Amino acid sequence: MSLHPPLAAVIFDMDGVLADTEPLWQRAELEIFGALGVPLTLPMMHTTMGLRCDEVVAKWYQLYPWEGKSVTQVHDEIVARVIALMRAEAVLLPGVRTAIAQVQAAGLRLALASSSPMVLIEAMLDHLGVRDAFEILRSAEVETHGKPHPAVYLHTADALGVSPLQCLAIEDSFNGLLAAKAARMRCVLVPAPEFWGDPRWAIADRVLHSLEEFELDALR
Repeated sequence: MSLHPPLAAVIFDMDGVLADTEPLWQRAELEIFGALGVPLTLPMMHTTMGLRCDEVVAKWYQLYPWEGKSVTQVHDEIVARVIALMRAEAVLLPGVRTAIAQVQAAGLRLALASSSPMVLIEAMLDHLGVRDAFEILRSAEVETHGKPHPAVYLHTADALGVSPLQCLAIEDSFNGLLAAKAARMRCVLVPAPEFWGDPRWAIADRVLHSLEEFELDALR
């Protein structure tokens, strides 16, 4: 007997789930923070995966304060750079279209909950050609706290009119996984290959190499 009520909705994260955008964020951050004298490294950036951009900027400003630009200016520069890189390079990851099709065929609701600002979400979905697939778009930029706080997932479920217990989240980062589980949702994790085998993934309901392995029936 299942411990969960029937699934009613699937909520996708965006960065790292729909497209491999983490390297784009890393390039933008290395470029812009580097020019400000922040000694950013790849392992340092791994700790901020899944966080809102404004929270990332605030963190590095607190640790390595710079002069000449406000945190808001730096945030806007990073977002603009990521949008430019995304439009030039981002492609839909394998399995995304079939996963979306499975959810639609099952008659479940479909939403997106991302740490990215809404301007980037809309640009990304239009670029990838999947905007119409999602009934609800929610950015953590409007929340008091971003992931790993569950607010963005809880408010997405509210907007759909379903219980969080009836939602399945699809994530790629530990901060996103924590947010989904804190919201009491089931969560499928699709980590980047370099993070495969991380023991922290034990709290996920499923861990997939890619969305090509996604099987909705097995998760219902």
